[in-house]
Amino acid sequence: MARIVMKFGGTSMAGTERIRRVANIVRRQQAAGHEVAVVVSAMAGETDRLVGFCREANPLYDPAEYDVVVASGEQVTSGLLALTLQAMGCKARSWLGWQLPVHTKEAHAKARITSIEVEALLASMQSGEVAVIPGFQGLSADGRVTTLGRGGSDTSAVAIAAAIGADRCDIYTDVDGVYTTDPRIVARARKLEYVTYEEMLELASVGAKVLQTRSVGLAMKEGVRVQVLSSFVDDDAPSADELPGTMIVSDVEMEGLKMESQQVTGIAHDKNDARIVLTRVPDRPGAVSGIFSPLAEAAINVDMIIQNVGRDKGETDVTFTVPQADLARAQALLEDRRGEIGFNRIITDTKVAKISVVGVGMRSHAGIAATMFRSLAERGINVQAISTSEIKISVLIDEDETELAVRVLHTAYGLDVEGVAAE
Repeated sequence: MARIVMKFGGTSMAGTERIRRVANIVRRQQAAGHEVAVVVSAMAGETDRLVGFCREANPLYDPAEYDVVVASGEQVTSGLLALTLQAMGCKARSWLGWQLPVHTKEAHAKARITSIEVEALLASMQSGEVAVIPGFQGLSADGRVTTLGRGGSDTSAVAIAAAIGADRCDIYTDVDGVYTTDPRIVARARKLEYVTYEEMLELASVGAKVLQTRSVGLAMKEGVRVQVLSSFVDDDAPSADELPGTMIVSDVEMEGLKMESQQVTGIAHDKNDARIVLTRVPDRPGAVSGIFSPLAEAAINVDMIIQNVGRDKGETDVTFTVPQADLARAQALLEDRRGEIGFNRIITDTKVAKISVVGVGMRSHAGIAATMFRSLAERGINVQAISTSEIKISVLIDEDETELAVRVLHTAYGLDVEGVAAE
């Protein structure tokens, strides 16, 4: 039998009926003889509600006290799930982050896990008890409750799976796996049976909402096999052991499956970026550093960057993107440094979208970029900026053309399911 970590998100835990459904899924795994640990998120919307209370109490809140408040959401769901399992006749108990403990470092509200003490947890699981653990929370070196940042429960689950040597970590969400693109945009999108860590990391970083980026990076580092599947299944649905979802695996395991490497695995989109253009920047050594160094110091992430061909007067325009949430800060920071940088004006645009093509097959197939640019051009979609990695190409386009671009590229790379009508 296997040792399994099961993680359930906020939509899966939203109310007693859904918690009862989750308890049934957990009970089936325990009944199959597996050692089971469950990591839970707060009920959907609860963390936002608690954050609102903090802001009402003190707009300049102490991050340590903020963590005490927002960590309570997961504490509630872990206790409720343990109670529900007990009512079903299962041995179960909750383990809060400070009880294991989950040791963390760095700042409150964005702590990072350093180690997890698992001796007592393993003894409990080996005795047949289901361990229910609140995600998102840990313990600082000075004994204070910490939180890992939004979406941190995925990271908690992967970290616990690594610490106890789990055979896999099942992430239950409101979708039944990883698709070639958003099925709400492309009816012919298909579910992927396997995805590599690198592909999932790229997909998560460019807009795919299935898994949190930090959790994928940790799974890749620790070699944790992660499966994505839906908690919204009927009682007679196949067991998770029959792999109904998507398995996130290493390149080595993917090669062992002897699967033909596709050029492209998936198409992702993200409407949360903003474009910034600085005009008439002096075309001299150090000018670009003067733009991006202060942004880096302010922890503002810059993605796509274009520097236009220099003008006759020794000037150039510099275009780049930042998260929309950081646009106001970035704009204010650059305005403060206008004299030092020497640009003429700032132009911003939030009506943009990033479209990304991802696949490990890019390493061995030529012409991926050419197909992307040709397909978009044939539909009159203008590319405003480009960024690449070894297995990803991203372009910035007008937000209104997002759905069209996703559909065009999905078809261009042969990702459509045959026999399913297009939207």
